[in-house]
Amino acid sequence: MELLKPVKLGILGMGTVASGLINIMEFNKNKVHETIQRELIVNKVLVNSLNKKRNINLPEEVYTTDAYEVINSDADIIVELIGGINPAYEYIKAALNNKKHVVTANKALLASHGEELQLLAEKNNVKLMYEASVGGGIPILNTIRDNLSANEFEYIFGIINGTTNYILTQMTENGLDYGQAVKEAQRLGFAEADPSSDVYGDDAAYKLSILSTLAFGQRIYVKDIPKEGITKISKEDIEYAKELGYNIKLLAAGIKKGNKIELSVHPAFIPASHPLSTVKNEFNAVFLKGNAVGELMFYGKGAGSLPTGSAVLADIMHIVRNADSLTFKNESKKRSVISNKGFKQYYINMEVIDKPGVLGSIASIFGKNNVSLASVVQRQKNGNDTVPLVFITHEAERKNIDAALEETKKFEFVTELDSIIIVENFK
Repeated sequence: MELLKPVKLGILGMGTVASGLINIMEFNKNKVHETIQRELIVNKVLVNSLNKKRNINLPEEVYTTDAYEVINSDADIIVELIGGINPAYEYIKAALNNKKHVVTANKALLASHGEELQLLAEKNNVKLMYEASVGGGIPILNTIRDNLSANEFEYIFGIINGTTNYILTQMTENGLDYGQAVKEAQRLGFAEADPSSDVYGDDAAYKLSILSTLAFGQRIYVKDIPKEGITKISKEDIEYAKELGYNIKLLAAGIKKGNKIELSVHPAFIPASHPLSTVKNEFNAVFLKGNAVGELMFYGKGAGSLPTGSAVLADIMHIVRNADSLTFKNESKKRSVISNKGFKQYYINMEVIDKPGVLGSIASIFGKNNVSLASVVQRQKNGNDTVPLVFITHEAERKNIDAALEETKKFEFVTELDSIIIVENFK
């Protein structure tokens, strides 16, 4: 039997994910060979320093500080793992134009330039794969694209940022305030020294853009996704959520109804009985509904050297096995309208002066703006003349919620508006 020639890999970057990829290729070498009947060889690797010691087993001669030495080598597949938009964008374009298959884990780049790069891959008859860009080791993108391709998707909800999920879990289970939870996440390596991309919702919005583009068959841009982070979530909000039968999570949501798509990244009250409510710490999960398959949930570690490296290697193996197949095209001819009216239930926490008639006045203002109250919690005084007033609305458009709140701020008995958080019932 004739032996098939090895597949050569050029790797851009040798950080956490790339190290995980190399280690998995080594300890699962037999499994990989068994599956693709080819040997994988690392041909060239871009690094910042040739002198740095690395905990991987590669010969010194594969390392270079010149990206184009990797891109222009005889590698069959270029693996981009440096992150960020530039210079990764230029490197991937050069690789595709060089008729190299590309595997990347770069969510920010895909969210901003994914359509252009996909078209470039198709033009050059090569593949662009990016499973590791969302959910770490969870095989969600290829599952949507391949295994569930017979479905029209009604919705997709995700806890897809491990940093914020860890922070909120610590606030919920260990009573930490936001600042303490961030420091703990940083100490354990779940949060960067500057966690702003995570805690302000940017990371989750990038990932939702990629997920919803695949699920709904049309390009979804990050600019079209309203987002809010977790920086304003207080211990008080966490306690009220528990009391009302919910947990707070940073939720990425894409919902398609008729020809309209509603998108958002936001903190949300999730019913304690829902599977997404049980996803803790650095774990991720994606909950979706297809019109044929029904509801499914995918759960696993959303980051880390080995889980993300596993997703990268799966893409490499997919290319080797399917190099001659047509590149997937996910753009549908009939485009849906991005609606984003925020038609949801809302949790609202405000501080009011404790005197008769306050609740009635507030309820009247909300009613005038087509918002009705589903439940109300009023606690004891805070040691002064004010009390916290907490309520959950029935479903209403966000613009009506905002209009009602603007009116209530004019009353002298409303001293502070603390929180507005979506209550998600997965409909």
